[in-house]
Amino acid sequence: MLRLVIPEDDEWWNERTKKFVTLPRVELDMEHSLVSVSKWESLYEKPFLTPGEKTPQEIFGYLKAMVITPNADLDVLNRCPQSSIDEIQRYIDSRQSDTTFSQIQERRGPSGETITSELIYYWMVAAQIPWEAQYWHLNRLLTLIRIAGIKNSKPKKMSRHEIAMRNREENARRRAQYGTKG
Repeated sequence: MLRLVIPEDDEWWNERTKKFVTLPRVELDMEHSLVSVSKWESLYEKPFLTPGEKTPQEIFGYLKAMVITPNADLDVLNRCPQSSIDEIQRYIDSRQSDTTFSQIQERRGPSGETITSELIYYWMVAAQIPWEAQYWHLNRLLTLIRIAGIKNSKPKKMSRHEIAMRNREENARRRAQYGTKG
């Protein structure tokens, strides 16, 4: 969870009253989770995780979907300073895990299907991941789903090329480690 603090603002133009007002400091709790993605997709009726540009309205819509503070005035997001926007972006981009995947596993790649919140919910059910995980940071949940997929699949036999490449990399690592020439 990210706690976003929007500082007090001395001069903010209120469009409704046509006056400058002083706005108080606000704290918002936000989550980049499957639930947030699901809220956004139900509003915009398109997949959130597909690469491509999102309109400013869609980005602002996702920020609103991320807010979990009860009864929060979501218009306060309009006065977020750039530093808060950067903080939100760092939070969304964070891995939230120390798990890494080998290059061989990386090469398998996605199956080409469009990833939607419903597909991720399916993966959770298929991997028997508890429903509480829908509130986790999305990157952490996707890492767990990926691990479940790897652990539940049959080991892939390496090709001769992959074995030779792995051996070359390991030999180079050992030569550097021990300071030898071969």
